[in-house]
This record gives sequence, C-alpha cells and structure tokens, in this order.
Amino acid sequence: MINIPRPEHPNPQFQRREWLNLNGKWNFEIDKSKSGLAKKYYEPQTKLERTINVPFCPESVLSGVEYKDFMEAVWYQREFTVPEKFADLRTILHFGAVDYKATVYVNGKEVGTHKGGYISFEFDITDYLNGGTNVLTVYAEDDTRNPLQPRGKQSEEYYSHDCDYTRTTGIWQTVWLEFVPESRIKNIKVFPNVKNCSVDIQAEVTGAGKFEALALYQERIMGAASVETEGGFITAHLDLKESYLWEVGEGRLYDLELRFNEDKVDSYFGLRDVKLDGQKFLINGKSVFQRLVLDQGFYPDGIYTAPSEEAMIKDIQISLDVGFNGARLHEKIFEPRFLYNCDKMGYIVWGEYPNWGLDHSNPNIVYSVIPEWIEEVERDFNHPAIIGWCPLNETWDYDGRKQFDDALALIYKTTKALDKTRPCIDTSGNFHVITDIFDLHDYEQKPEVFKEHYDMLMTEGKLFDNHERRQKYPGGPTFISEYGGIRWSVNENEQNAWGYGDAPKNKYEFIERYKGLTDALLDNDQMFGFCYTQLYDVEQEQNGLYTYSRKPKFETSIFRAINSRKAKIEL
Repeated sequence: MINIPRPEHPNPQFQRREWLNLNGKWNFEIDKSKSGLAKKYYEPQTKLERTINVPFCPESVLSGVEYKDFMEAVWYQREFTVPEKFADLRTILHFGAVDYKATVYVNGKEVGTHKGGYISFEFDITDYLNGGTNVLTVYAEDDTRNPLQPRGKQSEEYYSHDCDYTRTTGIWQTVWLEFVPESRIKNIKVFPNVKNCSVDIQAEVTGAGKFEALALYQERIMGAASVETEGGFITAHLDLKESYLWEVGEGRLYDLELRFNEDKVDSYFGLRDVKLDGQKFLINGKSVFQRLVLDQGFYPDGIYTAPSEEAMIKDIQISLDVGFNGARLHEKIFEPRFLYNCDKMGYIVWGEYPNWGLDHSNPNIVYSVIPEWIEEVERDFNHPAIIGWCPLNETWDYDGRKQFDDALALIYKTTKALDKTRPCIDTSGNFHVITDIFDLHDYEQKPEVFKEHYDMLMTEGKLFDNHERRQKYPGGPTFISEYGGIRWSVNENEQNAWGYGDAPKNKYEFIERYKGLTDALLDNDQMFGFCYTQLYDVEQEQNGLYTYSRKPKFETSIFRAINSRKAKIEL
C-alpha cells in the first residue's frame, strides 16, 4: 500500500485485519447536464472521460482534477478483484464519506444509496460480485445551494468569501473493502465505569455463538468476559484489574480484542467520564478548564481531506504547542482517524454537525439533519476525546423568518436519547431553546469592553448577550465558545484578508489584544472554558494563530504562556 494515498486503516475503533484499500486512481467524469443516468454511466463498459486520485475531492489539487466550479453530479468508476483467499467470506464495501447523495453500483447493478455528505456508510456487495474482475461505479449528487442540504463552510457562491471556502464534491474519504464471516460482529458501544473500574461492551452480532472480549493495557491483560448468544444485542461486563484513566493531555487507552466465532475485531477505549457540576465541567470528577480552539478541518491541497495522517497529527500538535487542550471541530464531521489521534493524545473535542446552508426556519430540516446526526453519534460514541455534542451552530433567523424552535428541541432530545453520557449544546451561540450548557459567541475586539461583558456574571449572576431578546440565560455552566478572530495577514499586500474587527497595527498590539481577551475569561470563576477563533487561516479568513500552511505567525511560546496559566475556576 506504499503508493496508495491515505493507506492507513480508516477506523481504528473497529478494525479487522482482512481489508483492502481502494484509494488511488479512479475513472471520473463531471456530469454537467445530469444525463449520466439516462446514458447508463453505471454500466460496466462505460468509459469516463478523465481520472481522479481518490479520496481527494475534484476541487482539490491532490485529486489531479482541480475543478472549482459547481458540480451537481459526478461519476466515479474503478475495477477491483476480491483476493481468492477471501472468496468464502462476505464482502463489505465501505465509504468514509461522499458529499452529498451517493448511489453505488457493482457490475452495473445498484447496491444502495446514502444521503449525507459527512458520515461513513457501507453495503454488503457479496451477491453482486463476479468471480474475477468487478466494476465499481459511484454516482454522487451535490447541490450546495439547496436550503435543505447542509453544507458546513462550503461556499454557496462561486468564489470563497468571508468565512465560507472552497467546496467539496463527491468522495472525500477512504473507500475500502472488508471481508467478514457470515456470523460476525456488526458494531459495539463501550460504556466505561470510572468508579467501579469496569467496562460494559454492548455488541450487535449476526448468528448464534460465543462473544468474547479481552481488555489489555500495554499488552497486559486487564479483564475478560464471554457471552453465549442466539444473535442480536448482547452486553459483556469486564472488571478491570488496574485503573488507567484517560485524562486531558494523557491519552491512556485500553486495547480491546473482540471475537465472535471466527470473526475478530480490534478496538480500544478510554476509562473516563464527564459530568456537569454547577458552573464546572468535570472529567473523572476533576474540574477541567477547556482551553479550546476552533479547528475547521481544511487543508490547502486536500480541502476537506488531510493529505496524510501526519497532517492530522500535526494539527493537534500545533494546537498543543500554543497551550490549547482541545478544539471545537467546527461545521464538519471529522474522520475517525483524526478522532483516533485525539484519543491517543488526550486532546478533548466537541463533535459538531455542518448545519450551515440550512434554512433553520423550515421544519423539514429535521429530515436532513437527524438521520445523519444519528449516524454520527452512533459511529463516534466510543471516542473518549469527544466530551460533548453540538449538532447546530448559529441558527440565525432566515430572511426574516425565525428559526423553527421545535426542530432544535427535537434534535437536542434525539441526541440525549442516543447518548446520556455527554452534555449537549442545542445550537452554539444562538438561539438556544433547550441546552445543557449556555454558550455565546462574542467578537468584541476591545479587551476592557469584553471583560465588562462577563464580569457581571461573577458579581450579579447575569450574562451579557446580544441576543437576549431571543434567548434567556437560565444560569448553570457557561463558556464563550467563539471569541477573538483577530485579523492578521502575514502578507501585507493581501487585499482580501478577512477577520473580525480592525487588524492590530503591529505584533505587540496583537499579543496585547489576545492576552486581554483571554485573561478576561481565565479570570472569570463562572466560566469553565473558552474557544478561540481560530487555529489556522483558511483561505481568505486570516485570523488564525498559524497560516493556512500551518506556519506560526508569532512565537508559539507567547501564546502557550497566556493560554496555559491556571484559570480561576481551577483554583
């Protein structure tokens, strides 16, 4: 797999050893007239007009296509052969993500469709295979300007502008085959118990047999359990011999070896819990101040797709280098491999959904959001790094029409039904309907004014809010989940640089402003955290602490000293 782009296994949370990476050169065509179905492009003998480097989207440099205009329909095609040693197993075809609606064909026959541009999906294609060479075809439809299609930070205009950027169309994460026995493990959910030093593993299996689970820490056996079952859902309880807590900055992970008859799956988990206590956010019973940064998951050459695993690790490391301990993974569902590295590095994150582009006044948004959001929460449930969910962000009124509050409440309640172990913010910044945490966005650039906004929370229990006509602070845990965004372009001739407020006149003014804004939150004993906008520039939005190519704008030690000092709520 040396010459295959993104060769690593895409999902270490659920990994079998029998798999085949399908990344690399595919045939490709932009269906400008959306006539490909009528022309039967799904037929195996079809010859598409160009090639593309999967998993990179056609807008990106790394794809080899680099076409940046709107593409409402695209086609992909490649051949593959199932190795003979897997002939007696079921063949499962996986997609990391395809934006937005995917229809998949094998040897000219439709095997399934999936709607949602950010989450993984799979099909059992065993019954569609030939004995030798097979032809896989994917038809992707993507209408970024549809008010019922979430687009995140993809620009709805031809050019990128303000805080919207280059679009992503079609396949943008790894495609792979997995070979499994008829009787197998379908999925697992892990429920660690810090107090009792134990873990419950809820598994769904097909067929009858014995489910076995083995937990290890640094190759030493910590616990084991087995359960006989006729199929369906079962729970295995493991008491752990020794407690190694997953903590901020310490990504201690237990390995899991799972077996069901002939099926074997490797996984892992972290022993940790999260709770709210008054104004405090507790991890394993300890108050943790969240020093977060906004990470939007864009890359200069790959757009939505990291060019390598090393690039994802670097993004976490450069955040740690300037004193942050986590991130809001903003307006995008990040790939499992990124979350895996967050788990390993003890880097706390909030799971979000790319809701921008939706008309939040339309009740029908629930049909766009909830199915994919359920898939996200279910897929990423086991990641210890995810310490909270935030399905929506800044649900502004749309062309004078108010957001549909019942839709927000339904999405919140769906989240809590799926996961009672984490807090949920209904909509970050505004307008809150029902939420576990009250967060605000404030891009005031004058530190003294910014401080005044939130001093009253300490003295009077009141919270400054520009949206107080639409939402009321009920008390309880609070943090400023977007602030700063100080504009600073390393290229003085950059005319299109965008950020919040007036840019500082020099380096010293930038640092003074940054320190003043951040100190106001660190010194507030009613705040459990902050999130600075942002980690790195993205295209024309040039308000990161790093450039788009991840070069530091100033000495990293300056920001590390400001960010890492003790917060008042921690004392």
